[in-house]
Amino acid sequence: MLRYASAGLFARSAVRTTLLRASVVGATQTSAFSSSPLRAAGADPKLKNIVDEIAKLNLMEASALADLLKTTLNIPDAPMMMAGGGGAGAGAGPVAAEEEKKEEQTEFTVKLTKFDEKSKVKLIREVKTLMPNLNLVQAKKFVEGLPQTVKENVPKDEAEKLVKALEAVGGSCQIE
Repeated sequence: MLRYASAGLFARSAVRTTLLRASVVGATQTSAFSSSPLRAAGADPKLKNIVDEIAKLNLMEASALADLLKTTLNIPDAPMMMAGGGGAGAGAGPVAAEEEKKEEQTEFTVKLTKFDEKSKVKLIREVKTLMPNLNLVQAKKFVEGLPQTVKENVPKDEAEKLVKALEAVGGSCQIE
């Protein structure tokens, strides 16, 4: 509760500071404000009322209003553009978003799928070496119960090294 109250006080103090600065600047710059379409004498009173009501909102209420307008008017959340970076990348927005979704896979799973019966003993020794938490009996059961996952969530280069090591001793592997 205190957090929201302080946000409202901050918003009100910011508005007061802005109004104070505008009054100090002088008549030359405030005349620019009076020439805006909403401040002109012929502006629609309905629009003036809306602007006045919005100006009275605190920061939390303004945020809620913005969210409500987005949902009511079906406005998608668009990322904010950086100042000065506008023109060139503006047309590639949807394409860039699709590319971000198709991020390159960084973690892989190595599975031992089958092996050559002649090199079963070598493969069991290699599995025991690659998986230090297994003893010789567990490594034998691991190899006989194929397909089995050797390692999960490893980088690509480590996965390729594992595959080469296992294929060198007669195993067939898959990288997923």
